Amino acid sequence: MRDFYPTLNPYNQFRLPVSPLHNLYVEECGNPNGTPILFIHGGPGGGISPDHRRYFDPKAYRIILFDQRGAGQSTPCAELRENTTWDLVHDIEAIRKYLKIERWHLFGGSWGSTLALTYAISHPERVTALILRGIFLCRRSELLWFYQEGASHIFPDVWDKYIEPIPAHERTDFIAAYYKQLTSENEEVRLRAAKAWSQWEAATSRLIVSQAAINEFENPNLALAFARIECHYFINKAFFPTDNYLLENVSKIRHIPGAIVQGRYDVVCPARSAWDLHKAWPEAKFDFIADAGHSAGEVGIRSRLIEHCDSFR
Repeated sequence: MRDFYPTLNPYNQFRLPVSPLHNLYVEECGNPNGTPILFIHGGPGGGISPDHRRYFDPKAYRIILFDQRGAGQSTPCAELRENTTWDLVHDIEAIRKYLKIERWHLFGGSWGSTLALTYAISHPERVTALILRGIFLCRRSELLWFYQEGASHIFPDVWDKYIEPIPAHERTDFIAAYYKQLTSENEEVRLRAAKAWSQWEAATSRLIVSQAAINEFENPNLALAFARIECHYFINKAFFPTDNYLLENVSKIRHIPGAIVQGRYDVVCPARSAWDLHKAWPEAKFDFIADAGHSAGEVGIRSRLIEHCDSFR
């Protein structure tokens, strides 16, 4: 089993204005002359962390990471205006042009897989490889499974905490009900909803529940950015023109070398989506990890992702 590469620090950190409202935090690590690879974080709204630099051989890769609009160190925090999938695709292109990169690998999990696929479909000529994990196609069936009914049958105890902030008469549409609270003018209402939404996902993201992951969302700023931006994207169906947009357009990227890694017991992004992508894109390498859920940090998923990154050097 492969473990993380050693801890490393960025050799370049900067802020990139991408609109009059939004500024992105961007960093570079590893080898400035190495193969460029872009880490695309999940959520949306999740942000990057130091461990995200460690999937890649720092001698071989020029590692680029950024916080998406409203997330992490990007500003303004938790901002929903000018924040759509297509704005994020624009931002990735802006980073590429700013750094004078002709073509690059993309690495993304969960929502990061959604955004990586969307960017690749929009700019296939700029992508040299796709390394994806915990596939999320943002279809209505996936959203209903996790936020309305489905995962609730596997985590009933945690589900009760998730639904607690929502009045009984609004529980026929939890995403809409949460959106109402997460955009409320009442700060106490916003923060309570953000904590419940975020801790539901944190509690269900690993095969073995991690209390440490749940506790991270005691941080109100982290919870608010994560929950507000996720709910904003989901109530707007990821701003896709059709429910099955990514699979309908996968033919545009089938020539690109790729790898798909999926935890067999992923509750957040169930294996059906990864399997559907695999069938539509059979040229990509495909791995079910038998003893894993959703998190990229789980041992089997982490190891396989590092192996794929090494193979694409």
